[in-house]
Amino acid sequence: MADSKAPSGTVTIIDNTSNKQTTLPLVSGTAGPKVIDIRNLYKDLGYFTFDPGYTATGSCQSKITYIDGDEGVLLYRGYPIEQLAEHSDFMEVCYLLLFGDLPDKAQRDQFVHDITYHTMVHDQLNRFYQGFRRDAHPMAVMCGVVGALSAFYHDSTDITDPLHRKVASYRLIAKMPTIAAMAYKYAMGQPFMYPQNNLSYAENFLYMSYAVPAEPYKMNKILSKALDKIFILHADHEQNASASTVRMSGSTGANPFACIAAGCASLWGPSHGGANEEVLKMLAEIGDKRNVGQWVKKAKDPSDPFRLFGFGHRVYKNFDPRAQVIQKTAHEVLGELGIKHEPLLEVAMELERIALVDDYFIKRRLYPNVDFYSGIILKAMGFPTSMFTALFAIGRTVGWVAQWNELIEDPSQKINRPRQLYTGVTKRDYVPVAKRKAAAKAAQ
Repeated sequence: MADSKAPSGTVTIIDNTSNKQTTLPLVSGTAGPKVIDIRNLYKDLGYFTFDPGYTATGSCQSKITYIDGDEGVLLYRGYPIEQLAEHSDFMEVCYLLLFGDLPDKAQRDQFVHDITYHTMVHDQLNRFYQGFRRDAHPMAVMCGVVGALSAFYHDSTDITDPLHRKVASYRLIAKMPTIAAMAYKYAMGQPFMYPQNNLSYAENFLYMSYAVPAEPYKMNKILSKALDKIFILHADHEQNASASTVRMSGSTGANPFACIAAGCASLWGPSHGGANEEVLKMLAEIGDKRNVGQWVKKAKDPSDPFRLFGFGHRVYKNFDPRAQVIQKTAHEVLGELGIKHEPLLEVAMELERIALVDDYFIKRRLYPNVDFYSGIILKAMGFPTSMFTALFAIGRTVGWVAQWNELIEDPSQKINRPRQLYTGVTKRDYVPVAKRKAAAKAAQ
C-alpha cells in the first residue's frame, strides 16, 4: 500500500495584502481525495482556516474505515461492508477493526473466548443502577455507568501500557451489551439476567434483555442473526461526531472508559445515533398507513417544518450501502415474526414503497437509510424506542475503541485544540457597578 505520508505535490497560497506566500504540501492517502497539509499556514501567513462542522478538514490519519459517499462505498480495513455483513459475524468484525486483519480460526476462537469471559460486570454496579430513576433514558444510564467503569477497573487505565489498552478495549466491547441490557431491565422493573458463556454476542444481549428467572428463554436464530448484522453495520463510520468526540477526549490522556462515555453522550444526539429513535417517533406521528400520503405532501412542502427522518444521508449521496444490506434483513425479521398488521410498521412499509418510486424522493436521493430499517427491525423485536440508541452504542463501541487505540499509538497526534473566528466585543475597560448606568447612556 502507498505511504499515506508521501507528498504528492504542493499548493501555493499568496496573500495579496502582505505580499507573503507559503507553499503547502499535498498529501495522498491510499484512497480518497488529496489533502492540503495546512499546519504551517499560521506560521507562514498568520491565518487559520474556518470550517464549521469540520466538513472539509482532516483531523487525523486513519487505517480503519474508508467511506466514498458519492459511490456508496463503506470499507472496514479494506473489506466492503456488504461482504462482511453477508459472510462474517460481529466478533470477527471486531477483531478486524481492532487488529487490522481477519483472524485465523485459532485467533478467532481466542478472541471470542476473551470477550465472552469479560461480559460480567462488577457486582457493585448492580447497586449503582439504583441511583437512577426508573424512567431514566437508557443512554443517560449508559453514559453514567460506562464512565464509572474506571472506578471499578483501575488495572486497565494506564494508556501508555499496551496490555492495559488491550484489556480495557476487551472490557468495553464485552460489557457494553451487559450494561445496556441492565438499563433496559432496570426500566422494566425486572431482575438483571447474567450473561451466559455458551451464547454468542448478539444472543447474549437478547437473553439478558428478554429472559426472566421464571422460565427458560428460547433463542430465535433469525432475530439474533439480524441483531448481529445490525452491530456489524454500525461498528464504525470513519470520523463521525461520536468517534471524533472519543478521539478528542483521548487526546487529553483521559482514561478509555471516560473517552467511550463521551462517545455515548455524543451518540445520543438525534442527528447522530438518535436518528433511528426519531424515525419511530415520526411513524407514530403519522399514525396510520392511510395518512402517509398527506404527510409526504407535508414533507415536500418547503414552507412546512415537518421533515422525514430515515431518508437520505449526509455522507452518502447516491445510496447507503448499509441500507441495502439491512433492507433484506428487515423483511426477514417481519416475516419470521409474522407481523402483518402492526400500524407503525405498516406506515414504514408504505413510506418505503413511496420513497423507492416517487420522483421527488428519487431526484433528491432521499432513499431509506440504515436508521430507517434498523428502527423497523428493533421495533419488531419488541425494543422500546428509547433503547434504539443504546443498541447503536453496543455496535459502535468497537469502532470507538479502535479509533481511540489508533489515536494513542499515533506519534503525530497532540491534544486537540480547534481555533475560532472571534466575533465578540473587542477590548474594553472595566466600569464599577455604580457608574455602569451612566456609562451605558453615554455610549448611546
